[in-house]
Amino acid sequence: MKKSIVFSIMLIILLVTSCKGDNRGLTARADIIIYGGTSAAVTAAVQAAGMKHSVVVVSPDRHLGGMSSSGLGFTDTGNKEVIGGLARRFYQLIYRHYADSSAWVWEKRSEYGNRGQGNPAIDGEKRTMWIFEPHVAEAAFEEMISHPLIKVYREEWLDREKGVRKNGNRITSITTLSGKTFSGKVFIDATYEGDLMAAAGVSYTVGREADTVYGETWNGVQKGVFHHGHYFKTDISPYVIPGNPSSGLLPRISPDDPGENGSGDNKIQAYCFRLCLTKHPDNKIPITAPEGYDSTQYELLVRVAESNWKEFFSKYDAIPNRKTDVNNHGPFSFDNIGMNLDYPEASYERRKEIIGEHIRYQKGLLYFTATCKRLPEWVRERMNEWGFAKDEFVDNGYWPYNIYVREARRMIGEYVTTEHDILSKREVPESVAMGSYTMDSHNVQRYVTPEGFVQNEGDIGVKVPKPYKISLGSILPKREECTNLIVPVCVSSSHIAFGSIRMEPVFMILGQSAATLASMAVEERKTIYEIPYNELREQLIKDGQVLEYR
Repeated sequence: MKKSIVFSIMLIILLVTSCKGDNRGLTARADIIIYGGTSAAVTAAVQAAGMKHSVVVVSPDRHLGGMSSSGLGFTDTGNKEVIGGLARRFYQLIYRHYADSSAWVWEKRSEYGNRGQGNPAIDGEKRTMWIFEPHVAEAAFEEMISHPLIKVYREEWLDREKGVRKNGNRITSITTLSGKTFSGKVFIDATYEGDLMAAAGVSYTVGREADTVYGETWNGVQKGVFHHGHYFKTDISPYVIPGNPSSGLLPRISPDDPGENGSGDNKIQAYCFRLCLTKHPDNKIPITAPEGYDSTQYELLVRVAESNWKEFFSKYDAIPNRKTDVNNHGPFSFDNIGMNLDYPEASYERRKEIIGEHIRYQKGLLYFTATCKRLPEWVRERMNEWGFAKDEFVDNGYWPYNIYVREARRMIGEYVTTEHDILSKREVPESVAMGSYTMDSHNVQRYVTPEGFVQNEGDIGVKVPKPYKISLGSILPKREECTNLIVPVCVSSSHIAFGSIRMEPVFMILGQSAATLASMAVEERKTIYEIPYNELREQLIKDGQVLEYR
């Protein structure tokens, strides 16, 4: 009897020790693990917690919200009537903030006006506001994610080489570079880059498909297609000595031919930082030359100015408190064309180099515009009115936290969204979200024409006839590859279709839908593919999502 008791105790100790060994290094376990710090990550976490499931957010970023809290305050909304659920809640929190007169620190509400992108900035009837300061957006996201069922781990970077453990076609855990391991039932990749998706062995693509792949018109190389004003409208020499090829090309001009129109490549549209600048003297940090400043990098801008181009400040869009959301505009601007092509697949170290190069380029461009005496005096005077905002990005040198990753990897999933869906040329099955923005691609490359002049290529803007559905299959990997991963940002779509989908409100919507599906799969102990669409649809509508438009 005594031997039996002793044996039982030893067995229990052995089992407990064994269990501890299996979980060694385990930092947290939750129903749903979300990798990313974007706006989609926030709405996904909030939705899952609202459905009573434990959530862990593993964020590479210290500050949550992605581009919505990193300078993109002049929201690309399209038709705001199809923005519902938690995305609308976010914009309602923004409205609530600015409804308080104390929010207007640097200007009066009456001085701001009501200008938005395609919509009024402030919709009093719907109690939404679409234009905002970065720190206000971040505060709204932090308020949303404050929930007892949500745990956030910040500045945790996925070990992309060996940090994803799978059992068959199911992810069991992810491990970060710091050694933290997170175990869950369903995983959501809410990054702009699709790093978890790629590390999990899910199919994806980078770059532009040829038009022939999906029978599209606006994909692939698009030489001579100028839908916006972001091209050289006059003949400008690309050479260091104008007209002399032997003198070499100016910086950031490719010597390679772009290829035939409609052909595919592995190139992606340009990145930039969405800057938050201010004119208020009491809130302004002067623009200075960045370390490594080289004025020769901006010779093309001088040549553009000499062509009588006057649109230097056309995309200094007003946001509250005498600030601006600065975006790219014109043939030579804040988009660092062609300097991001290896970013999607690059190592963290290489991405850091690319980001650093973009910072030097963009800071240098600001300084050049403010000081170069070869530019018109009015340009320099107006540029010197602007400076960095003292009350934005205060722990990052007043510079945005995130570079604008307009596209990186795109999943090849159960359903590939193409321009046919965006243009409403075919019926989209199993809607989980709606989009409405123009199919928009920024320039991809800068090259030399056969005539010997500089030109940009890749800038496309095709209006959509009406809001369109986004299929459930576009956020699901092929089921044979992974049965417990959902991808609401690097969705399964063609390059040109992604140009419309890639808007922050849409990412928030898709994040909520992804978490709804994940929560139902956990609740019903099924894979994400076994949840009947009708049940998912019912829950999405119940939670305020808009799935169709008439």
